Amino acid sequence: MAVKKRTKAAPKARRAGKSDSPTFGQRALVIVESPTKARTIKGFLPAGYTVAASMGHIRDLPGEAKEIPAKYKGEEWARFGVNVAKDFAPLYIIPGDKKSVVRELKALLKDSDVLYLATDEDREGESISWHLAEVLEPKVPVRRMVFHEITREAIQDSLTHTRDVDNNLVRAQETRRILDRLVGYTLSPLLWKKVAFGLSAGRVQSVATRLVVDRERERMAFRTGSYWDLSATLAHGNAQFEAGLVALDGVRLATGKDFDEQTGKIAVGKEVRLLDEATARELTERLKGAAWQVTAVEETPRTMRPYAPFTTSTLQQEANRKLRFSAKHTMSTAQRLYERGYITYMRTDSVSLSDQAINAARSQVRAMYGEEYLPASPRTYANKVANAQEAHEAIRPAGAVFRTPDQTELGGDELALYDLIWKRTVASQMKDAKKTAMMAEIAVLNTLFRANGLRTDFAGFLRVYVEGSDDPEAALEDRDTTLPPLKVGNAPTCTALEPVGHETKPPARYTEASLVKALEEDGVGRPSTYASIMGTIVDRGYVVRQGQALVPTFTAFAVTDLLIKHFGHLVDVEFTKGMEDRLDQIAAGDDDWLKYLKEFYLGEDGLQQATAVGEKEIKPAEARQVNIEGLGATVRIGRFGPYVEKNGGEAEPLRASLPKDATPADLDAERIEALLRQRAEGPAVVGVHPESGEQIFLLDGQYGPYVQLGQQEEGSKVKPKRASLPKGAKPEDVTLEMAVGLLALPRLLGNHPESGRPVKAGLGRFGPYILHDLGKGEADFRSLKAGDEVLTVSLDRAVALLAEPKALRGRRAAATPIREIGVHPVDGKPVQLFDGKYGPYVKHGILNASLPRGSDPATFALDAAVLLIEEKGKAPKAKRGGARTRGRAATS
Repeated sequence: MAVKKRTKAAPKARRAGKSDSPTFGQRALVIVESPTKARTIKGFLPAGYTVAASMGHIRDLPGEAKEIPAKYKGEEWARFGVNVAKDFAPLYIIPGDKKSVVRELKALLKDSDVLYLATDEDREGESISWHLAEVLEPKVPVRRMVFHEITREAIQDSLTHTRDVDNNLVRAQETRRILDRLVGYTLSPLLWKKVAFGLSAGRVQSVATRLVVDRERERMAFRTGSYWDLSATLAHGNAQFEAGLVALDGVRLATGKDFDEQTGKIAVGKEVRLLDEATARELTERLKGAAWQVTAVEETPRTMRPYAPFTTSTLQQEANRKLRFSAKHTMSTAQRLYERGYITYMRTDSVSLSDQAINAARSQVRAMYGEEYLPASPRTYANKVANAQEAHEAIRPAGAVFRTPDQTELGGDELALYDLIWKRTVASQMKDAKKTAMMAEIAVLNTLFRANGLRTDFAGFLRVYVEGSDDPEAALEDRDTTLPPLKVGNAPTCTALEPVGHETKPPARYTEASLVKALEEDGVGRPSTYASIMGTIVDRGYVVRQGQALVPTFTAFAVTDLLIKHFGHLVDVEFTKGMEDRLDQIAAGDDDWLKYLKEFYLGEDGLQQATAVGEKEIKPAEARQVNIEGLGATVRIGRFGPYVEKNGGEAEPLRASLPKDATPADLDAERIEALLRQRAEGPAVVGVHPESGEQIFLLDGQYGPYVQLGQQEEGSKVKPKRASLPKGAKPEDVTLEMAVGLLALPRLLGNHPESGRPVKAGLGRFGPYILHDLGKGEADFRSLKAGDEVLTVSLDRAVALLAEPKALRGRRAAATPIREIGVHPVDGKPVQLFDGKYGPYVKHGILNASLPRGSDPATFALDAAVLLIEEKGKAPKAKRGGARTRGRAATS
């Protein structure tokens, strides 16, 4: 495989926008990326068209040494896969698993009169098309098909408006690929030598890691401040409302925003009154029985405008918040929806909608919610990203008529994501929501309380979509807190008054959603790369997930510190943003790709020179040190993970491995001392087990503190019985009784009064639980609730917990029918009427069917409902294009 010097353009296709009606009867080969996309597109093409899948890229830079052709193995540049000395010429190879794909595509091309390249419309898709043309070397006309949704109209339009492969887009994508390879393959080996083997650096991943590390350092430097206020429950007329203390003796009360994060004290220059607990309690007693009077009332109208339709990054953020999807899972699910023809292309920076989409959304608003929810003219949204590289329309339901979620055959995660996209798109074409913010100030003695309320006057788009909420109707109710009709001079009655303590909170850790948002706002990377970035920083051990939070590891601290010190520009947000701008200019044909690569890598301050300096100046001992203040010891990265080291005067330094899942935020001087003491003196003895006579030890291991019964005998593979401490339990609080109880888990509470089967309490990886043994390997589990202790919970309490319905995370309670229509004449089961999100529907067993438009739910008859259900239960009609074909190619 020769080095490709990029001089040859792809075979010419028809010019963009030029009408080019397909010739019926010709034999055409259409190449897409995946079999799913091939099957979907096949039904929309004329007879004689064969659709085949390239299975993604058919060639790339070598991924490992064994893929480098023998003739280049001795070349220094071959490890990059890029010949830096020869104008950065890339070395492309066809991976072993793609050789059969190439053979099949060449065979299909021999029997074709024309080749259509129908890969995705972004830079990645353009690059795939260019590589296909280069490798297949077609002797027939080549035409580039571009579409952003897989519908009959879009496919047929793209057939008649083909264009050339856009070599500027290809060049920009290739430049990005070369940049990523140069950064990764230059810095990663340096990290292996200086920090630890197997680490990696990346042009975007290292910036993302730095953001997470910087946030964690902010949290570690944060000092908590405490303050108090008073909360009152007041009554006026038949209504009650809440009010909080805001001023004392005419001076505003301190709140969290008044504190200095570095000291935990009131910031300099803040003229506020800091209330402590004693004063708050004394004030509470003094105000009891005093007269309350309304001194000010204010209502302020508010307007909430709809959110723009989804881009790639906003879809990832909202799917993470609402559905708990990772960025990777969101994109793979969206890819399937796109390839099956349900949504438009999912890699896009654009928030605009086509006229077709606007008309479809407005039609659904009119039909489902009425004219009062439809603005007089269509809403338009402006792109936030200049020269966006991706598709030119937002992510939306495909087609000229949107399918509601109930009208699809989707299920599971695909249905959940489609539902999210459908709601966001329809809501974007609805009227503003109108709200009224209410405020009342109430004076009592020398204090001032304030009550705030919010009322929805017109739901507008919130009828369909509330950001961060699955149920718009419930969210509207939850967010609205109305005040009673108050007037100045009213004297509400205080029914409850209590002091409330508060503590300031450190900056929140990044989640996938907030990190994606930060990267987008900073202009780092592209939406299409965010999913892989999130996966990479976790897979490489730079970040661990704790719930939704992304927590940096010791390795992330060490690597980020090294990169900042020696390659600061590469992890600088502004520099990385500038790289994206240059790539955009290359894509637009306004910048010279070769000049930029030479400047970046070979320039006076280029990566090659900086790496050479780093090789000489970076000392491994310093690079492996993690700088964390206040520990009284040093943390280092070792061959087998992080460890702590403390000098013991003239003696050898004392070292102890850190727990496997420990992060910098988990350590303090006390924990370090315990680990070193355990290492020096051996494990602490809790006591002697009353039955076995063996000693019980308290240890701190890679998964945190635990108790152990006896010692492991030398040469034995049998490990002693161990039990982790419950969450929140401190090692110093462990008693002999507690240790014996933990080692006895799971403990038998007794037999269930109904089944007669055993009920046990245990401690698992997700916390304490109750287990009802149902026999034959089956069991019913419930988590213990706050206040329940695994060592003391009783059988009665366990039975009560088991009687409660099992919590289904993220699911709604079962819907309640609004009318029983009757019983089905075939099986005698009920036919029920429900009011759903998209209108009334009938249900029989597992089948649902929407009522025809204009039907009256109150009088809808049983026979009509039975006909609807029968129609719904019929097998779907065969789609145009015949049965599915096997393999990657499908012929119409």
